[in-house]
Amino acid sequence: MDTNNLNDKEVSQDIFPEPKVLGVSASPRRKGNSDVLLKHILQGVREENRSAEKIHLREYYFQPCVGCEKCRKDKRCSGLNDGMQMIYPKIRESQGLVLISPTHNYNITAWMKAFIDRLYCFYNFDNHRPRGWSSRLAGQNRKAFIAAVCEQNDKKDMGFTLEAMRIPLEALGYEVIGELPVFGIFDRGGVRKHEKTLIRASDSGRELAKALTR
Repeated sequence: MDTNNLNDKEVSQDIFPEPKVLGVSASPRRKGNSDVLLKHILQGVREENRSAEKIHLREYYFQPCVGCEKCRKDKRCSGLNDGMQMIYPKIRESQGLVLISPTHNYNITAWMKAFIDRLYCFYNFDNHRPRGWSSRLAGQNRKAFIAAVCEQNDKKDMGFTLEAMRIPLEALGYEVIGELPVFGIFDRGGVRKHEKTLIRASDSGRELAKALTR
């Protein structure tokens, strides 16, 4: 993977998003429940004649944000040259975003946390204290859908998983149009036996695709 030769399109911050959807799975397990759900959500998107692409964070080598603050001046993540440089253009160019994570210790996975933290480069800050801020992704009719999978049946055992995705996305300027919490499933791919959940996932994808035109 060579991230040193990024073209102008990939580093530009002025790309207005296209009405397509990027799906991001933060599960460490291949063909696990998060992967299955993401597949059905994006299938629903495509049924509405919208383009959809999925990525699995486990397949990218990237670091968590190191707080170098170079992005404040450069308006892009210039302090770390890793797999996120391949993901940033996909985010900028996609009006729709799907985030899905299994619950790890009442929260999102470490991969999802690192991914969200690396979106810090999309913020503008002023020099007051406390600093005012704005997002360069705001005002572009961006829509998002989030989903989480928890082994336990009690809602409290999902902890902060959904909030940890929803709140940062809203701050970035996304309208989160829906959430899909899934409980009581742990075995790899076990959600395939839950037809109603898969239908909800597909329906959610269709709603996200329709929202891009509103």
